[in-house]
Amino acid sequence: MQKELDVVILAAGKGTRMRSQMPKVLHTLAGKPMVAHVLETAAGLRPERTHVVIGHGADQLRQALADENVTFAVQEEQKGTGHAAAQALSQLGSGTVLILYGDVPLIQRETLSALLAHVDEQHMGLLTVTLDDPTGYGRIVRNDAGEAVAIVEQKDASDAERAISECNTGIMAMTSDQLKRWLPKLSADNAQGEYYLTDVIAMAAAEGIKVCTEQPGRAVEVEGVNNRAQMARLERAYQTHLANQLMEQGVALADPARLDVRGSLTCGHDVFIDVGCIFEGKVELGEGVRVGPYCVIKNSTIGAASTVDSHSVIDHTVAAGHNQIGPYARLRPGTRLAVNAKVGNFVETKNADVGEGSKINHLSYVGDARLGRNVNVGAGTITCNYDGANKHHTEIGDHVFVGSNSALVAPVTIGRGATVGAGSTIAKDVSEHALAVTRSKQLEKADWPRPVKTAK
Repeated sequence: MQKELDVVILAAGKGTRMRSQMPKVLHTLAGKPMVAHVLETAAGLRPERTHVVIGHGADQLRQALADENVTFAVQEEQKGTGHAAAQALSQLGSGTVLILYGDVPLIQRETLSALLAHVDEQHMGLLTVTLDDPTGYGRIVRNDAGEAVAIVEQKDASDAERAISECNTGIMAMTSDQLKRWLPKLSADNAQGEYYLTDVIAMAAAEGIKVCTEQPGRAVEVEGVNNRAQMARLERAYQTHLANQLMEQGVALADPARLDVRGSLTCGHDVFIDVGCIFEGKVELGEGVRVGPYCVIKNSTIGAASTVDSHSVIDHTVAAGHNQIGPYARLRPGTRLAVNAKVGNFVETKNADVGEGSKINHLSYVGDARLGRNVNVGAGTITCNYDGANKHHTEIGDHVFVGSNSALVAPVTIGRGATVGAGSTIAKDVSEHALAVTRSKQLEKADWPRPVKTAK
């Protein structure tokens, strides 16, 4: 049976080197705050309670995490990691405690599960990492038996200790009783004048409690963020890992280094994605979908055998399949394309149902409208859906032909099989199979002299 688990996430730091007014842990990776990544991973461990220690920007963090199932502990003064963890002591249960960091967003659940498996009254868990360049990290000191007995911070380390390549990640797990015994004993007698959480390792060794170590599958799992450069590096590491997963699933990427997924992307067989595409929220691409370069797709489903040409923006849209979209199309929320519908270049849609086989080929705006089957909307057509106060609906029946440069003033219905002549402004309903034309009479003046510039 799983032991009762408390997760404590340290998120009180200011992040001075980020040079931002926003708390460091709220900076986004793959479109989501770093601390939200940590919370999502922690949730996979099914903890009894999750505690977030906040300090700098506490109100911003409370607001950002208002929908999360967490409790907050406040670190009023920044006195180190040990002092931060101590702020959550009174909220802990009697089981296991896992310490995580809000600025270490790529930690994996499998790594943490392996760490937690070591914890009992005679053992604690410590996550370490071996680095080619350990500069800046606390070093793991082991005794002659190879057991971890202490962590020495870089500023307090001797030359011999600085030569150690096994480093502390800060992530550790122990029983609640152990943590409650050790934290009150911490001292700030060190180069930083802070209470180091890492000092509990020496306390454990002194009590005869074995410190069991684990290492992550990839070093990037335990990388923290202190500046914009590190943020960018972790972003690319995340995207590279995800791109590799997509390719393993059979997705063809023109360049894995030029893909950004800020949410979830599900793909059928034989999907091709060109360079520079961004996927946000929940996106599903059906079998055989081809996405051209520099497209942005948000919270949308693109059905099988559809093509999205370059520089198209698709948001909260459902395309049934065999659709042609773009280039340079903008499909706004509420757009629904039936099978074989086409939305071409420089077309904008919003809250529009486009029927099977219907086409809006270019340079048009269709909003708050429903198009039947096999409708043809000519270039420059506008559904005038807004009267300055309210939105109104346009209904276009099956097999309607709308000529170029027409304005359909909603609310209006164009009956089945009707034709709207080019350049018309339609403000009244059009009967089925009728021709509706509204044009001014063309005038012509023979031998008309053009104006000429007046000499100054």
